[in-house]
Amino acid sequence: MPIRHTAWLAWTWLFALFLTGCNPPALPPTKQVEPANTLVLATTTSTYDSGLLDAILPDFERKTGIQVEVVAVGTGQALKLGQAKDADVLLVHAKSREEQFVAAGYAPFRKDVMYNDFVIVGPPDDPAGIRGMSDAAAAFKRIAQARATFVSRGDESGTHFKELAIWEKAGIQPHGDWYLSAGQGMGAVLTMAHELQAYTLTDRATYLSRRDKLNLDTLVEGDPILFNQYGVLPIAQDAAHQDKFAAAMAFVDWITSPETQALIAEFGKDTYGQQLFFPNAEK
Repeated sequence: MPIRHTAWLAWTWLFALFLTGCNPPALPPTKQVEPANTLVLATTTSTYDSGLLDAILPDFERKTGIQVEVVAVGTGQALKLGQAKDADVLLVHAKSREEQFVAAGYAPFRKDVMYNDFVIVGPPDDPAGIRGMSDAAAAFKRIAQARATFVSRGDESGTHFKELAIWEKAGIQPHGDWYLSAGQGMGAVLTMAHELQAYTLTDRATYLSRRDKLNLDTLVEGDPILFNQYGVLPIAQDAAHQDKFAAAMAFVDWITSPETQALIAEFGKDTYGQQLFFPNAEK
């Protein structure tokens, strides 16, 4: 009898388990995740040094109540911060590397935000004779042939990646005492180029924001390779940190909105007499 009773209980338990599997208990509705009240933005030195972020971020903080901590570094370092989840959202400018970052699963997507361009600047007396050239690679080749001092960012930034692409197109691996790797942001590199009367590659916005303090001229511009696209990427988060992802998405929605795109378009016109960034957020 005890054996039959035990068997009957076992069958009863299995039947109940089957019914439970077929009809799982109702779960409470999922609540919308509230964004975190702070956001870490890892971004390029150009968006910081140019003054753009100081001009537009107060609008985001006012509208959302989310305080932004800005970490201004080269794009390569910003991507590393995102990979380590030491940043919540990225605003960077090396599209191919951003796409690789998304493909690796560190961000669910990237969106275009704005663009401007790079220019080659240098001393007014232009010892390499590149003024007015429209081919950036040919200009780099002349600088190398003249062994004229060139200051490289040397920091795995978007600007540094672009510079290396131009050297590659020119068929040159730069080295020697004329080629200086600074390992610094754009503002610091422009100051070095000014002090040394050297050439460098810079984004136009940072150069214009500091032009009055620099004895450097814009010498080469307009080559399609000098196009400079910026993108925004929210960092993928685990279930325990969805508040950070919600804050990052609030930033993405804000910076790609028509209102913020208009703010970006206006930035620089009053101070520098020309537009510094051109909005092109995906619709």
